[in-house]
Amino acid sequence: MINIYHKLTVKQLKKQGEKNMRSQLEMQDQIIESAGMIYNYLSSKGEVTINKMSKDIDLDQNMISMGLGWLSREDKLSYTRKPKSVTVKLV
Repeated sequence: MINIYHKLTVKQLKKQGEKNMRSQLEMQDQIIESAGMIYNYLSSKGEVTINKMSKDIDLDQNMISMGLGWLSREDKLSYTRKPKSVTVKLV
């Protein structure tokens, strides 16, 4: 009886792991798509404040933050701190 219960639990955990993996891959795809939108925006606009970019691009703040992080990890962005804002541009 314990063996059957253990197998069901392992099977359930494996199924849950597959769901989590799909969810993570979907999230990664969304982040990459957001990074592409940000890259294209900055390519056409040049240096802008993050606030302006957030208003202009149709993405929620979390996706903008993750997209900026993605591009930053790829050394695609340069940031400048100004007295009342932060600007970003492609390098």
